[in-house]
Amino acid sequence: MSSGASETPTARALLQRHGLHPKKHLGQNFLTDRAMATRIAELAVPASGGTVIEIGAGVGALTRPLLDRCTRVIAIERDPDLLPILAEQFDTQIRSGTLELCDEDARRLSFVDALEGAPTPHVLAGNLPYYITGPLLERATGISERVSRVVFLVQLEVAARLTAAPSTPEYGALTVFVRAAFRAKRRFIIRSGAFFPKPRVDSAVVLLEPHDVPLARETHEFRAVVRAAFGQRRKKLKNAWRGLLARSDEEVAAAAKRAEISLDLRGETLDVTDFARMTAEMTK
Repeated sequence: MSSGASETPTARALLQRHGLHPKKHLGQNFLTDRAMATRIAELAVPASGGTVIEIGAGVGALTRPLLDRCTRVIAIERDPDLLPILAEQFDTQIRSGTLELCDEDARRLSFVDALEGAPTPHVLAGNLPYYITGPLLERATGISERVSRVVFLVQLEVAARLTAAPSTPEYGALTVFVRAAFRAKRRFIIRSGAFFPKPRVDSAVVLLEPHDVPLARETHEFRAVVRAAFGQRRKKLKNAWRGLLARSDEEVAAAAKRAEISLDLRGETLDVTDFARMTAEMTK
């Protein structure tokens, strides 16, 4: 089990030992609160066992409590300077096969291939850099039917968008895309002081649990319907959807009527199932 938090060097100390500094261009803000790291691991792996893909292992703050709870961790870290730090801390787990280090960009690695044959259940977890949060959430939605849950540490404003209700300022295309695949819940907030270096904003841990059947498939057509609706939020749908999928105004109006959606509404009032119905009618 745990090797003991009191014996674990801090992120600052580990970086200094290797002559490194956090890299702004990679959005590196390392979680330093061990109690919070443990809470995240417990949320990701509520029962012992299974495999976790950890996105952005950093210097191992979350990797350690994940290893205490699951059968295998596949830790992705795109900064090659951090790999020796991880290898130094987790040599035993690497040699035993419990931990696999991947020097990869999580935006390109095939999660499906990485999880092939790995112990179940399968989980995605990680502290996401702000500048690639959107692409990584999109990748997660693409494999929602292959994982049991996703636990991400994101900026507080992103958590608000993921859990927003229709007709609220935070509700938008990202909300719809993620909620088409997952039930989203904000579980707890982590203040900026829990990171090194300290970011300007607070963060939150979100839990994404897959629907038994996705509410919508993220096809090209679905993305087009959603993005057009939110492209200019104040526009009514009759204007926002003008020329949608290269259809005439009459064809769009007929599809909306069949989908039971008023074109006098704004896109921010529609829920995921509304967008799914409109997409279905537009592609008949």
